[in-house]
Amino acid sequence: MLVFDSGVGGLSVAREIQQRLPQVSLVYASDNAFFPYGTKGESELIARVDLVIRTLLNRYAVDILVIACNTASTLALPHLRSQLSLPIVGVVPAIKPAAIQSKTGVIGLLATPATVARPYTHELIREYAANCNVISLGSSELVQLAEQKLRGETLDTTAINAIVTELLSARHADRMDTLVLACTHFPLLREELAKALPAHINMVDSGEAIARRVDFLLTDTLQQTAPCAATHIAVFTKATKEAELLAPALAGFGIYQQDYLNI
Repeated sequence: MLVFDSGVGGLSVAREIQQRLPQVSLVYASDNAFFPYGTKGESELIARVDLVIRTLLNRYAVDILVIACNTASTLALPHLRSQLSLPIVGVVPAIKPAAIQSKTGVIGLLATPATVARPYTHELIREYAANCNVISLGSSELVQLAEQKLRGETLDTTAINAIVTELLSARHADRMDTLVLACTHFPLLREELAKALPAHINMVDSGEAIARRVDFLLTDTLQQTAPCAATHIAVFTKATKEAELLAPALAGFGIYQQDYLNI
């Protein structure tokens, strides 16, 4: 299986998949040479994702591709599905389950600024949360903080507190009971966010739903494959000091080998 993201956020999705399918070997790929995706143009991003995915598929034999990045999923999935024959699973902000779970009808949406502004996100809100009050906040800083956390750096918790304070200062925020973590980086900061948020606010993300979907799509393949020990590898598009510093955190996901594409 190939799990792809611009940075390390997709590890939150990889963790859910590993918990559900511990027997499946995983290639985790980070396009760190082009990170972050949220600042790139749409056509530029689609071309980049196409290049990196094709390079990865030529190097590694996988049965399924998971695009564990909201930006890449929104923009590049249609193109990838038209070009590739293997199953592809993308990330969708967990607005539907949040709307179902909320008892007050007030839900928060924490995402990157690009995801908050994207028409696709607005369509999800109209379709699944039309009867809810959705409080949206875009933050690029949380993405950087998640990357720093996995590199073992000391986090600036005042920055997290400031972001949560801004979210809670919105109109009707006193009735918010559910918060959508709509960037795969953000579940990596779940513990820090929980300390800053009121205890009654429940955080939801897409990781578990993606793992269920992967399990369903791999059912036949797993039934036909002899059981063996899973082996995992992390692949980066650029060799950097920051990538090397991720080794201890990657070990926590059972990933002990790193490779570099240099593209």
